[in-house]
Amino acid sequence: MRLRYGVTCLLALWGSHAMADTQTAITEGLAKLKFDVPVTAVAETPVDGLYQVQLETGRVLYASADGKYFMQGTLIEVNDGQPRNLTSAAEARGIGQVLDKVETKDMVVFAPEKPQTHITVFTDVDCGYCRKLHSEVEELNELGVEVRYMAFPRGGMQSPAAQVMQSVWCADDRQQAMTSAKQGKRVEDKTCANPVAQEYQLGQQLGVQGTPAIFLANGTMIPGYQPAEQLAAMALENKE
Repeated sequence: MRLRYGVTCLLALWGSHAMADTQTAITEGLAKLKFDVPVTAVAETPVDGLYQVQLETGRVLYASADGKYFMQGTLIEVNDGQPRNLTSAAEARGIGQVLDKVETKDMVVFAPEKPQTHITVFTDVDCGYCRKLHSEVEELNELGVEVRYMAFPRGGMQSPAAQVMQSVWCADDRQQAMTSAKQGKRVEDKTCANPVAQEYQLGQQLGVQGTPAIFLANGTMIPGYQPAEQLAAMALENKE
């Protein structure tokens, strides 16, 4: 028994050293490419010799153990004829962790008394479907879904929408200011230290290309507007 235990420990130690060498090789390989997004984790995949590289943005790359080959794409596992998108699942987990680090005080939040789950919405005040979604926020709240808004002015930080959104985030009553902006009403011009530019940049890093970009609590992205009842069902099904 002692011999077996000793062999097991040696194998575990060897495995940890091997993984450390792999992580170093992959990190160095990315550095040579001048890839400036930090790596948060390296893990084995079901494919021999192929490693999953989790980035700080929540996105995923794949690499060889020696760090000489890198690949972006979708890794699909086929098990008894049932395909499973491993890349999508890994990225959802990573993005969920990224969004969990954003404090709600930096968002505009519409919450029911007892939320069952939440969605994070990258929004633009001038976007037609963003306005349609906002008109259904009360219904989402009634269905147990908390709505957390983050800023994503589609025209960039020099656009009129970006200026309005900064006023919304600086308003004494952010909820009312957001509702007014979404209804096309004038929002009082205000300035303060606000997170609009940082949230816009974060949205870009997470792959947001249009609004509304909706992320469920588990990090799964829903690209575009969905009716409240349908969206709530997805949100409640993907709480974690």
